[in-house]
Amino acid sequence: MSTRRDFLVLASATVPILRPGARALAEPFALDTRSPEDVARDEDAWTGVQRAYTVDRSIVNLNNGGVCPAPAVVQDALRRYQEHAHEAPAYVLWRLQDPQKETVRAGLARLFGRDPEEIAITRNASESLENVQLGLSLAKGDEVLTTDQDYPRMITAWRQRERRDGIVLKQVEMPVPAEDDDEVVRILEGALTPRTKVIHVCHVINLTGQVMPVKKIVALARGKGIQVVVDGAHAFGHMDFTHADLDCDFYGTSLHKFLSAPHGTGMLFVRKERIGDVWPLMAAPPELDQNIRKFEEIGTHPVGVRLAIAEALSFHAAIGPGRKEARLRYLRDRWARRAEKVDRVKLHTSLAPGRSSGVALVEIDGIPATKVQEHLWAAHKIYTVAIVHARFQGIRVSPHVCTTLPEVDRFADVLEKVAREGLPA
Repeated sequence: MSTRRDFLVLASATVPILRPGARALAEPFALDTRSPEDVARDEDAWTGVQRAYTVDRSIVNLNNGGVCPAPAVVQDALRRYQEHAHEAPAYVLWRLQDPQKETVRAGLARLFGRDPEEIAITRNASESLENVQLGLSLAKGDEVLTTDQDYPRMITAWRQRERRDGIVLKQVEMPVPAEDDDEVVRILEGALTPRTKVIHVCHVINLTGQVMPVKKIVALARGKGIQVVVDGAHAFGHMDFTHADLDCDFYGTSLHKFLSAPHGTGMLFVRKERIGDVWPLMAAPPELDQNIRKFEEIGTHPVGVRLAIAEALSFHAAIGPGRKEARLRYLRDRWARRAEKVDRVKLHTSLAPGRSSGVALVEIDGIPATKVQEHLWAAHKIYTVAIVHARFQGIRVSPHVCTTLPEVDRFADVLEKVAREGLPA
């Protein structure tokens, strides 16, 4: 029997170790020298990945943009850590497990391409971003610029600062879809004033899957002394990139989306020289003022949830970020290229290279998105999410690496039928 490999991402190197729980995964990729696009189309290579998950195949889950399943190897690790913690909680949690999270910090830093001393392990993107949003020093009248498509919870955080501190939140409309990066930058630049202190943008917009030109936005802002906060909830573990592709000072993300880490895990990046500028959400002692760990001062919590992130990093590395992004884009194109040829179907996501990846928004003209969502679930057990925005609506479709081609095709068949025949009476 052949031996398959998994990989544990450490601070100094990617060290191969035997991991029986991932046997079905790593061998197809270990020595594969084909392009990511060629691998993305090879169903034999992805069968092991699909089997590594414990998903319920009696439903078709196309809302992985909300929260992703974790593969069995991650679930097993989480179970082991939790059981261990209950043997002697005060000792195991604080003396044994808590120091181990430094390996996880190093792994996340390696994937993001930064120093571990700039990476905080959080519970989700909201906690990560609100540390920055509520922790930056802003005065009455200072302006924060964002778009009309940023995540509602993050808008809520800025609105609270409006009420509390008298800052001003400005939101600009972005094209849907946005096909020109320079146009996006021009729209933001046109809304800047001498009082603008922060630009808040998504890396990948959760509503449509639109990829924003973060590096160009950062260059615009930095030249004017403006800080940029980047919401990476739908990008990290989804797209093949590092911090060098962004150059931002602040980046918050969830790890329980496309990285497939345990639910309730996230990451915050703060450039080292900016750590002292941000007050943490929960109080930390002064000796941590310049320490990234001040953003982890949340009281007693299950450390095993964070330690199991190491297995998600291992799983992600075994696939390869480039191959994973190509596969998600291939799954998107599988249904979207069919859909765009059907009358009444409108894509609100660009399929052009670099404009989106695995997430897309589709509308059937004349049928409310909520009704389409209800029909998909009630009649076909296809789980999606309806997006209803002031300027557009549609069904957001977000497959994952555990999604099979028959599942994608089943969705495409139903979408075409509804577009041509309408919803059943």
